[in-house]
Amino acid sequence: MTAKPLLERYQALLDMPAHTRSVSLQEGGTPLLPLPRLAEELGGGFELYAKVEGLNPTGSFKDRGMTAAVGEALGRGAKAVICASTGNTAASAAAYAARAGLRCIVLIPEGKVAAGKLAGALAYGAQVIQVSGSFDQALDLVVQLSQRQPVALVNSLNPHRLQGQKTAAFEIIEDLGRAPDWLCLPVGNAGNISAYWMGFRQYDQLHGSGLPRLLGVQAAGAAPLVHGAPVAQPETVATAIRIGAPARGEQALKAAEESGGRIIAAGDEEILAAQRRLAGEGLWVEPASAAGPAGLAAEVAAGRLDAQGGRVVLVCTGHGLKDPDIITGTLPPTPVIPAEFAALEALLAEE
Repeated sequence: MTAKPLLERYQALLDMPAHTRSVSLQEGGTPLLPLPRLAEELGGGFELYAKVEGLNPTGSFKDRGMTAAVGEALGRGAKAVICASTGNTAASAAAYAARAGLRCIVLIPEGKVAAGKLAGALAYGAQVIQVSGSFDQALDLVVQLSQRQPVALVNSLNPHRLQGQKTAAFEIIEDLGRAPDWLCLPVGNAGNISAYWMGFRQYDQLHGSGLPRLLGVQAAGAAPLVHGAPVAQPETVATAIRIGAPARGEQALKAAEESGGRIIAAGDEEILAAQRRLAGEGLWVEPASAAGPAGLAAEVAAGRLDAQGGRVVLVCTGHGLKDPDIITGTLPPTPVIPAEFAALEALLAEE
């Protein structure tokens, strides 16, 4: 039986214009995966779960917001959508534009987007333009174009994106029966942490489900919200959060403060170590998705995060296939043996 489209499933909880059309790829409904071994390894004395957003149709959480943004644009008669992207937004916008029969234009920072994400945007038929500059400069260009021409902007500046993305908070509460004690997630352009807080607050007001504390995690080389100033040339292996001036930075800081949580930074080595830890539980995520567990591990180790007896949810925003070069580029050569059983047996006996 086909599940209802996300916007239809949560229609009563979403502030969407009446003209919004259904443009769905069956997004949402992603698993909340228990991580008992990782919880034990961290020694935090809590139940640990991962919200696996990489199982959305284009492999990232962006699909939740894009079904709303593109559906609204289609409903008001737009013929094209545009976005700046570090990768995931590009693939998602392209897929939903294709589903709606709209033209899609994507601006990306030159040479700064993982191949798996760029391939997605091209496969779905987007017009991809590289900008000799940062994501923030690309975003400024698409905002200007959307203000001067009849092209719908579908970056997270679009308020309808957050309406779609907040549905992940609803799903977490429905799976757990209440809000978790802590929610840990990566922070790039800061729309997702803002959307989660919006969703948790709304659900709590209606049903008394409680509120989590938010631990937002930026990459150390792209941590403007931690340093209190824009980063002109952000650098990190976590390409999805390589953003120096988050569009919703103030909103994210307010959300973290209101929740009793905070926004911190994690180094690239910590992020890659967390990626390997998650893979050890059978969960392969792109590097940005590992920022949440990297931050959690650091905070628990330093005694700054106490969730004893509680529940912690990691938001894993994108699938590992989005950025496979991080893995393949660091692996040693795989052994080659003749097609003989004795050779296989001998090789395995060496390990």
